[in-house]
Amino acid sequence: MSCLISSLSSFAQGRYEALFCDIWGVMHNGLDAFEEAIVTCRRFQHEGGSRGTGGQVILITNAPRPAFSVAEQLEEFGVPDDCYDAIVSSGDVSLHLLSQFEGRGIHHIGPLRDKPMVEAAKLKPVPFDDAEVLFLTGLLDDETEGPEDYRTFLMKAVERSLPMICANPDLMVERGARLVYCAGAVAELYKQLGGEVLYAGKPYAPIYELAMARLNDLRECRELAPLDRSAVLCIGDGVKTDMPGAFKAGFDALFIASGLHVGADLDASKLEELFAGADGQPVAAMQALRW
Repeated sequence: MSCLISSLSSFAQGRYEALFCDIWGVMHNGLDAFEEAIVTCRRFQHEGGSRGTGGQVILITNAPRPAFSVAEQLEEFGVPDDCYDAIVSSGDVSLHLLSQFEGRGIHHIGPLRDKPMVEAAKLKPVPFDDAEVLFLTGLLDDETEGPEDYRTFLMKAVERSLPMICANPDLMVERGARLVYCAGAVAELYKQLGGEVLYAGKPYAPIYELAMARLNDLRECRELAPLDRSAVLCIGDGVKTDMPGAFKAGFDALFIASGLHVGADLDASKLEELFAGADGQPVAAMQALRW
């Protein structure tokens, strides 16, 4: 059974050297930054680690854009770059997956804000009729659309046996007080219809491998010893992404009870219900990330 905690410092200090922290739902809600979470990450950088001399914070996100673009968006939301050491995104992993289809006609499905991902991949998107691969970063208008709006399109893609790369496995995220659909919900429907989907991001292994490599590169630059996974705590609010991803990759996980799954009140019974039948359990849970 996971323990309910109100303070990260009382739980993590002396136990973990690094945090792999989710962004959307933990650091901000799609409109506003969470000041307590920002303070927590800063204090872990200065007071965390086994000796209280500081730890590393890697933001790990299913955002379907390269890390530099995620950093720009974080600044717009009010999350400063001094509360984390690096960002690893689903977009970064997507670049590797896309490289496997070099030279083939790729049709992009997603909003204009994901243009940096297309540019970083050096893609020249083709019309659907010429496509050999689908690259899904999100819904064209997640304010008004849901997966069912794409059913007819997806059925045509299944008929042509087009593989799909999904750059964001999240099903839904908070935007202020509302929930909006993400690329993962469209990809899930494509699978149900018989389509082939390749996923970047959580809960799949490649994003964690990249995060570990980035972490130990940082530590090497600071003349610190490399870490194994027992020294890293994964933090997130996704029951179907952050938590199972951490479990499968061999990390301890801290569950943050955002409005995505729990709402305003977290208790032991809700926690037990959320993770009933899961492949693992978070080592702890909090209502919101605070030091």
